[in-house]
Amino acid sequence: MEKPARKPVLAVCAVLVLAAAAFLLFGRSGTPGDSSPEAGFARDMAAHHAQAVDMAFIIRDKRPAKEIDNLAFDIINTQANQRGMFLGWLQQWQLTQATDQKPMAWMSGHGHGGATAAPGTMPGMATPDELAKLKEAQGTQAEILFLQLMIRHHEGGVEMAEGLLKLSTRSEVVSMAQKIVEGQSGEIELMTDLLHKRGAQPYPSILTPR
Repeated sequence: MEKPARKPVLAVCAVLVLAAAAFLLFGRSGTPGDSSPEAGFARDMAAHHAQAVDMAFIIRDKRPAKEIDNLAFDIINTQANQRGMFLGWLQQWQLTQATDQKPMAWMSGHGHGGATAAPGTMPGMATPDELAKLKEAQGTQAEILFLQLMIRHHEGGVEMAEGLLKLSTRSEVVSMAQKIVEGQSGEIELMTDLLHKRGAQPYPSILTPR
């Protein structure tokens, strides 16, 4: 007589599991949860943008050519503003800025892995050694290194934004990801041209060929 009762019990357990998973992904009132792609994207992209801003300040302090100075100024303003939006979303969603999850965990199993990206790292990020070299470089060599590092950094940002577009339908996050893809792709073209004018080439692309 007890066997027929198992199905309702199993059904209730299944509903509870689905509810718990939904809470983790979407939180309360339909907002993204702590382990959602949106939250992971906001946290990782905020850190990614912070490094781009730092590199732009480094090159501006060296009084580079006007076109490099203008580019660095645009990167500082655009990415600092976007970073503020990412952190604002997390606050609005009642989520912390820091997390125990590894970088890019939100894209696990969804194609993350540029040519230079190790597991648990954000694509395109400059290493401490590369940043030290940028700080030490002067003149045209500093401009070339900045452009090479920033092109790769932008490629990483494009990869992350395109990854979010595959995983989310939340309007404000999707809109921002599309802006990043378009804006940084345009700057990659500009920086590649600036490199060619200095007789240099970008690093090998980390983007998967389309």
